[in-house]
Amino acid sequence: MRDQAEELRMQMLRSQNKLGRSIAVVSGKGGVGKSNFSMNFTTTLSSIGKKVVLIDMDIGMGNIHILLGKTVPTNLKDYLVGEASIEEVMFEGPNGLQYISGGSGLSGVLEWTDAMFNRLVEAFEFLQKNFDYIVFDMGAGATNQTLDLLVSVDDIIVITTAEPTSITDAYSMMKFIYYKDQDKNFFLLCNRAFDEEEATDTTSRLKLAMSKFLSKEIVILGSLPEDAVVRKAVKEQVPFSILYPHAEITKKLKQIVSRFTEFELDVDDVPKQSKFISRLKKIFSRRL
Repeated sequence: MRDQAEELRMQMLRSQNKLGRSIAVVSGKGGVGKSNFSMNFTTTLSSIGKKVVLIDMDIGMGNIHILLGKTVPTNLKDYLVGEASIEEVMFEGPNGLQYISGGSGLSGVLEWTDAMFNRLVEAFEFLQKNFDYIVFDMGAGATNQTLDLLVSVDDIIVITTAEPTSITDAYSMMKFIYYKDQDKNFFLLCNRAFDEEEATDTTSRLKLAMSKFLSKEIVILGSLPEDAVVRKAVKEQVPFSILYPHAEITKKLKQIVSRFTEFELDVDDVPKQSKFISRLKKIFSRRL
C-alpha cells in the first residue's frame, strides 16, 4: 500500500501531465443557436471552477465577442498571420472564461500557409497545458481546415432542433465525422424545444439512427427549451445563464454541464488526451 507522501506525489504528477479536453460545438445547419449555446455552456463550466477557453472558429464572421457586448482589438486571424501573440488575442469573459474572437467584417477567405498551421499547433499545445477545456465554436460553413479540426478534437457536441432539416443535417454531420474517426465521442443536444416530448423524440431518433445504421452509440446531453429570456439576453449582450440565473433554461443548462463533466477522461489517460495535437499535425500535413 502506498504511503501518504507517495500518493501525494502521484496526484501532483497526474495534475502536471493532464492535458485539456478539446471540444467542438457543431450544427448541421445555421440558426439553431450554436454560438449562444457555446457561450453559455463555457460560462457555466467556468462558474464551477473549470479553466475554459472558447475559440470562435468562424474567422471573419465571428460573433462570440458580440454576444458579450465587447469590441476586441485583436482576433484569431491576427495571431495566425503573426501580428499578435496567443496571449494578446485572449480576452476575459464572465466567470473567468477566456475567449478568442474569430473577428468580424473581414473580407476574403483565409489562405492557410505552413506558418499559420505551425502557429495554430503552437497555440493549441499551449492552451492544452493551461486549460481544462478548449471549446471550439465552429462556423456554419465547412472548409478543409474546419473539417480537419473536427476530426482531431476529443469530443463533438452536436446541436440540433426539432426541425426535420436540422435533424437530417445533424445526422449527416455525425456520419461524416464518424467515417473519419469511429472512436469519436458524440454528445447530442436538442435546442429550442417547445416541450420535453418534442426534445426526447428528436434526440431519440438521432440516437437510434446512429446505432442502427452506423453501430455508433452517442450520449444525449438533454435539451434546452424555447425561452424568451434567450432573446432578451442577446439584446442585452449578456449570457442568459448570468442575466437570468433562476430561469428554467439556466437550470436545464446546468444539468447539461453536469452530465457532460461526468464523461471527463481519466487523469491517468494522458496518451489518449494527447492525440488531439498529433491527429491535427498528421491531417493538416496532408493539406499543406
